[in-house]
Amino acid sequence: MMSITTGMLLAAGRGERMRPLTDTCPKPLLEISGRSMLDRALDQMEAAGLTRIVVNACYRAGQVEQALATRNGPCLFSRESEALETGGGICNALPLLGDKPFFVMNGDGVLENTDPSPFARLAAAWNSARMDALLLVLPVAKAHFFGSPGNFRLLPDGRLVHGTQEQPADMAYIGLQILHPRLFHGIAPHAFPLRELYAKAAGAGRLFGLTHTGTWLHVGTPKAYAEAPALMEHLGIP
Repeated sequence: MMSITTGMLLAAGRGERMRPLTDTCPKPLLEISGRSMLDRALDQMEAAGLTRIVVNACYRAGQVEQALATRNGPCLFSRESEALETGGGICNALPLLGDKPFFVMNGDGVLENTDPSPFARLAAAWNSARMDALLLVLPVAKAHFFGSPGNFRLLPDGRLVHGTQEQPADMAYIGLQILHPRLFHGIAPHAFPLRELYAKAAGAGRLFGLTHTGTWLHVGTPKAYAEAPALMEHLGIP
C-alpha cells in the first residue's frame, strides 16, 4: 500500500491555447477516445490507491463540479472565485490536502500507466528529509506534443536544476509530482505559478526528479487534441 494517499488534480485553467475548443467547455472535460481527460486522470489516481483527491476549478467550475458528481470516487471540490494559477490553486486547497506530502496531477495530458505505476514509483522514491518536491520527468525528445524547450536538467543524484546557456534544460515535467506542504509555508493564497516554488526548492537543493518509464502526451493545443487518438492507438494506450 502506498504511503501517500492524498492528491490534487489541477482543473482550473481556461485553456487559452486550446481555443476555440475551450470556449464552452473546460479543457479537462474534453474527451479523447470517448473519455474526458478529467476522468482519465481521476481513474488513474483512484487505481493508484489515492483515497482523498481534491479537484480545483475556476473557469466554468459548475461543469467540472457536475462531472465530479457523476463519479463515486473520493473527490473533494475546491472552487476558485478568481484564477489562482497552479501555485495559488494548490495553496488555496491546502486545508483540504492536509499537512503531509501529496500528489499533484495536471488535467491536460495523457500519462501511460506502467508497472509499477508512476504513482508507486514516485512514492517509493520520495524522501521527506531531502525533498520538498519530486517531479515526474521525461526527455523532451520523448514527450509527445510538448512543443517547447525543456524545463530542467536532471543531475546524477536525482536533483533537478534549471538549464543554462552552456547546459540547456533537456527534461520535460510531465504533469505528476509529489509536493510537501512546507513548500507553501508563509504564503497566503494568491495567483502565482508553481514554477516560483520550483525555483525556491531548486535553490535549496530540494527539487528532485524521477524519469518516467512510459509515454506521455501533452494535450495542450487543438492540433495535439486532434492527433492524440491516433497516436494513442498506435502506442497501445486505451
